[in-house]
Order: sequence, then structure tokens, then C-alpha cells
Amino acid sequence: MRKRVAILGVGLIGGSLALSFKERTNYQVIGFDTYSDTIEKAIRLGVVDEGYTKLSQAVHHADFIFIAVPVGQIGIYIRQLAGLQLKKGVIISDVGSTKAEISNYGKMLTEQGYTFIGGHPMAGSHRSGVQAAHSLLFENAYYVLTPEPDTSLADVEGLSQILKQATHAQLVIMDPEYHDMVVGAISHLPHVIATGLVAQVGNYNDANGWFHRLAAGGFRDLTRIAASHPVMWRDILLSNRDKLLPLLDDWIKQMSDFQQAIDRGDAEWIETIFARSRDLRQGLPDKKRGLLAPIYECYINIPDEPGLIGQIATLLGEHKVNLSNISIMENREEVHGILRLTFRKLQDYERAIPILEIAGYTTYTENTKEDHHVHINK
Repeated sequence: MRKRVAILGVGLIGGSLALSFKERTNYQVIGFDTYSDTIEKAIRLGVVDEGYTKLSQAVHHADFIFIAVPVGQIGIYIRQLAGLQLKKGVIISDVGSTKAEISNYGKMLTEQGYTFIGGHPMAGSHRSGVQAAHSLLFENAYYVLTPEPDTSLADVEGLSQILKQATHAQLVIMDPEYHDMVVGAISHLPHVIATGLVAQVGNYNDANGWFHRLAAGGFRDLTRIAASHPVMWRDILLSNRDKLLPLLDDWIKQMSDFQQAIDRGDAEWIETIFARSRDLRQGLPDKKRGLLAPIYECYINIPDEPGLIGQIATLLGEHKVNLSNISIMENREEVHGILRLTFRKLQDYERAIPILEIAGYTTYTENTKEDHHVHINK
């Protein structure tokens, strides 16, 4: 009899995990969702082998169970699983972006003799739902596991190996509390800052519409993550409040330092922190799969002539390069090039650059240090 993996919640993350198991292992993949139309769609798309809207049916005889529901609901499902008769030796995990609170919930399962190991695949997409699921979502991304100190090493190794095989992700073992501090700083705090900045500028715009009219280019890119799902982020922030509150204290202090330096005209302090931040940012891993969904962009200078934008789009299309967006930069401040090309996948971005260069277009990326003359083949 084939081993079984149950995925509870077959949206983007759960569906992608299901496809990873289907394509790279011999496991039978069982899906669960409270919405029957989601299960029907998952079966029709080949995301799962079987699907149920009743939890006990989905987890029956499962060797692995992955809880892929929103953070605010994970504790509910853990409690329900603890009340069911599960297969002996089953390993249960989750995909939530906070871990300390969820690990505490997981103790309800360990008290019943089951193994719970918290998990967090650090990958996402700008799309949602099972229709957006794909088996490459986690490839080369970090996948954090947060076992408790008394968790069986054999179980940790067993879960790690099957996830490596299925997802091709880079597995990392981390303490739940430490995970929440790291993720709080690199994801949760930036979401709060972006959301607050958009709200502040929105308040100004209520009195004068020029704030939004001029908020193109850099401002829109800087605050991209403020467009995230409100309910999801409400639950994430409240789940990680113990780590987020000290991070916010540090941020408020830093903004206070900025305020005081500007007030006293401290040019040296301002220049020093900008220089340090520039150096630190340039030292960040380039084009690596991180927690925040990436976008890949390049810029091109072109003259204002009819048909050129269409030529570029056609050129990339002929080479099967998936161009996500193409836009004219009305606000050129600190940007090389008037035409911005956006790609969702790194491989499309990496293929596009030489194709454009060979065709005679000079491209600029974020790390471009100097201007180049533009030459266009007609």
C-alpha cells in the first residue's frame, strides 16, 4: 500500500506542496478543504489524488499531515487532530509563518503520542488559490523546521528527507522563538512599516491629491507589500506579538534618532547611516529565494517612437520569455531607463537580458553603476 500524505488546505501553499509530492514521490496525496468547490478544482487540476471536506476521512491512515491553512486557524486544526484516531507514527507539520505559538499548540498532539514539527516554507507568490499552485514554488527556497528539543531525531530526519525530495528546498532547523524574531524583523516589521507609510501618505492625499499623483515609481515599489491580505496579516501580527513589539520599539527609537539628527542638522550622522545601509543592502544575497515574494526588473532607455514597446514585447514573446509587466516610467528619479520590464520568475529575467542586449538594447538593472549610450537596431 502506498504511503499517504494529507494536505489540509489546498490553496497556493498547500496545493504547491501537494504537487511537489505528486511529481517527485510515490506518495498518495490526499487533499482536505472546507469548500467542496476547492476540492473539486484540486482534483480536476490533478493537484491531489483524492479530496475530502471531512477531516477524519482526509487524515485516515496518513503517514504525514501538513496543515496549510491561515495562521489564525492552525491551532483549531491541531486541536481537532488531537481528538482523532490517527495512524501510529504519523508526523504532523504546518506551513505557518509564525512558529512559537503554533509549537505550543502542537504539544496537544505530542501529548496524544503523535509527532508535531513546526514548518515554514519561505516562499510565496503574487497569486493565490489552488489554480496558482505549482511544484516549483519551493525550489531552492529556505524551508524552516522548528522541532522541540525532545522531538525524535529520526522523525526530524524523516520529515527533512521527504521534504527535500518533494520540494527541492533548502531545509533549515531553527528554534521556534528565534525563527519568530528573524521573520519578525525581515517580514512582519517591513509589512507594518509599508502599511503605515501608505496610510500616512493616504491621509495627506485626502487633503491634496498630488501626493498620490506623484507617488509613482519608487514609492509604489517600496510599499508593494502593503497590498497584502488584511485578515491574514492581522492574524500573523497578533500571533507574533511577543517578538514584534520589541522590534517596533527598536524601529521607533531609530526613527526618533533620525528625527533628532535632522532637527539638529547632524549631517555626519545622516550620511553615516545612509552609507552603512547602502553597504549592508548591497551585501544582501542577490536574486535568492527569500521570504518576501520577489520581482525581477530591468530598465531600457528608448526614444519616443511608435511601435518600439510592441517590438520589445514581441521579441521576448518570440523567445518564450514570460514578461509580467511593461510600463513607462513617468517619474525618472534615481532610475536608469524610461521603460521598466518586470518578470515574476528569475529564469525569465536571466534569459531576457542577453536577448535584449543581442537585439541592440542597452539594459539597466538595480546594480547598474553608470549610464550607457543606448543603441537600437531598427
